Amino acid sequence: MYSILFVCHGNICRSPMAEFVFRAILKAKGAAEGYYVESAAVSSEELGNPIYPPARQCLRQHGVWFDPGKTARRITQADYDRFDLIIYMDRSNRRWLDNLYPSDPGGKIVSMMSFAGQNRDVADPWYTDDFETTFQDLLTACLALYEKIEQTNSNLQ
Repeated sequence: MYSILFVCHGNICRSPMAEFVFRAILKAKGAAEGYYVESAAVSSEELGNPIYPPARQCLRQHGVWFDPGKTARRITQADYDRFDLIIYMDRSNRRWLDNLYPSDPGGKIVSMMSFAGQNRDVADPWYTDDFETTFQDLLTACLALYEKIEQTNSNLQ
């Protein structure tokens, strides 16, 4: 089972959107059984809060199922060993992760948009209120992530 943890600042917008977009892709590809997917925050500001209402609305508009009981949690030291990939949304998240994990011997910590071949942050709807742009960033990167993992797996067989 391949495990992925999506990470953003508060775990109420980008990382849960990525979690459920990726789960939807896995379901559509018939691959959900081979993956474990979660999301978390680097900060403790939103702990216990649900997915932000505009993020939920955006997911609904695109027909993406999400768990209405999902609440924000903070990433832990133990998560490094629990997950194969820890995917962050922006450079600020990376700085927080660098403090939590001073080294990354497994090369597990990766930028979300790097999967789409882009050296930039995922658009942050908290500041722009543009959840559609964020959704499109995440969809593009999640599709590329899935293809990369599947390609790597098929090369190993």
